[in-house]
Amino acid sequence: MVQVRQPVLNEIRAAAERIKEAVINAPLLPLGPTDGDATILLKAEILQAVGSFKIRGVFNAVASMSPETRRRGLSTVSAGNTAQALAWTGRYFDVSSRSIMPDNAPASKIEAVRAYGGEPVLVPTDEVFRYLREHGWENEPYAFIHPWINRDLIIGHGTMGLEIIAECPDVDTIFVPVGGGGLIAGVGSAVKALKPSIRVIAVEPLGCPSLHASLEAGRPVSVECDTICDGVAVPHITEEMFPLLRDLVDDAVLVSDDAVKASMRRLAFDNKMVAEPSGALALAAALAIGHEKRGLSVCIVTGGSIDPRKLVAILGDVQRVET
Repeated sequence: MVQVRQPVLNEIRAAAERIKEAVINAPLLPLGPTDGDATILLKAEILQAVGSFKIRGVFNAVASMSPETRRRGLSTVSAGNTAQALAWTGRYFDVSSRSIMPDNAPASKIEAVRAYGGEPVLVPTDEVFRYLREHGWENEPYAFIHPWINRDLIIGHGTMGLEIIAECPDVDTIFVPVGGGGLIAGVGSAVKALKPSIRVIAVEPLGCPSLHASLEAGRPVSVECDTICDGVAVPHITEEMFPLLRDLVDDAVLVSDDAVKASMRRLAFDNKMVAEPSGALALAAALAIGHEKRGLSVCIVTGGSIDPRKLVAILGDVQRVET
């Protein structure tokens, strides 16, 4: 087992140049505007071409390949957003892409993969994680991009950290949703290199606390997952990633599904942002922590791919809207 080596600043800066044709510098927007909290800023990654931050890492990983490697066809494992990013990137480079996805993934994400020109390969959820545990890609011809431990992917995600510091150099705390850990590994590496005093907070749903439980145990452990946050429903942190996450993360906090739903409504009604449950995790955590503890904060709104019926049900539950 080879531990993932922490990205360094010059690698992340090079990635920012490499991906600039495909990725926007998503703005930092104040929470609000009607009764907003100017100490909470939202990094609106829902504005990326595929509706999530995943395009950063996936595009960097594919762009870093040789043309011969790309022509083998691209492959990954995904609950939906990485698969969409891979399909979009495959179309950009005019190569095929396939994504192994759980057969209970949201229909909207599966159809989006097809719309971008990718091939979703639907299998039971247990089979998805078995494929990852047993390195199933090693017996296949494709150019595989691991959704968590691929270093070029992590470096691409780190470009978001550069943007946050450039736009808000006085930020005290950054709240980052965590599934497999690739996003927080990249963002954490960038911001700690530029300003070590910034607190990097990992946010997970109460129903799938794999990093939280691993940090408490001092080693990677597996957990049961039962949460509406399908985008981060990863039941274990890999041994390759754990040391890096342990060193970068200042704290790991858990939020309930009800708090996530409330944050989704807040984003929709106050900021006119459609966020999927995983995309609202960071805000849910920031709202639960007093300003005196978190200071000026950035919450990464990671994605906006959600089944319309689920969105309508959550937004329509107005009795739960916090005032």
